[in-house]
Amino acid sequence: MSAAKFSLMIAAVLAIFATVHASSAQEAPATPRPAMATTLKSASDFIGIKDPKARSLALFEEVGKVLQHPRCLNCHPRTERPTQTDAMRPHMPLVVRADGIGAPGLHCFTCHHDKNFDPANVPGNPKWMLAPPEMAWQGKTLGQICVQLKDKKRNGNRTMAELEQHMAKDDLVGWGWHPGGNRTPVPGTQAQFGGLFKAWAESGAHCPV
Repeated sequence: MSAAKFSLMIAAVLAIFATVHASSAQEAPATPRPAMATTLKSASDFIGIKDPKARSLALFEEVGKVLQHPRCLNCHPRTERPTQTDAMRPHMPLVVRADGIGAPGLHCFTCHHDKNFDPANVPGNPKWMLAPPEMAWQGKTLGQICVQLKDKKRNGNRTMAELEQHMAKDDLVGWGWHPGGNRTPVPGTQAQFGGLFKAWAESGAHCPV
């Protein structure tokens, strides 16, 4: 490798470190995340709550067991750097969000392919990428995530019906139930989760404070 190429490589690495550090420094203190859920109720379990608002809030608390699980939060990072593992450690090697698929020269698909590669414990999906900054969930309360989900400026310009479809059918969302390797799957099933989200929307889509 020539000296010029080596210098460019070092400059690129330093630029990535600077971006990550600046992004982290500008963030407000994170809200501690809840304990990782291991069970998920179905929408039918909430029929007995007669008050529509109370039922809506209870449904979203259950939805939150998925939204605030490491399998989801790791790809909705609060800084430019994603996290990984159940402990949500900073991604290694060091990568950044850039346009969602990583910086040039180190795109997500460099390592993450169409499916999980369990021998190396590397997760994969054809659509592997990070959520954009406006969809960051890490460090937020469930109430803040709820408000964010209903804001078309911060949810990918999706209607509530489109959000329901996304939660219930999207295969990258569905990866959370089949993460492979030593990763803990999100609780329940994607069908249960989709049913909970739909029931929450139909009961008024109320958000916890």
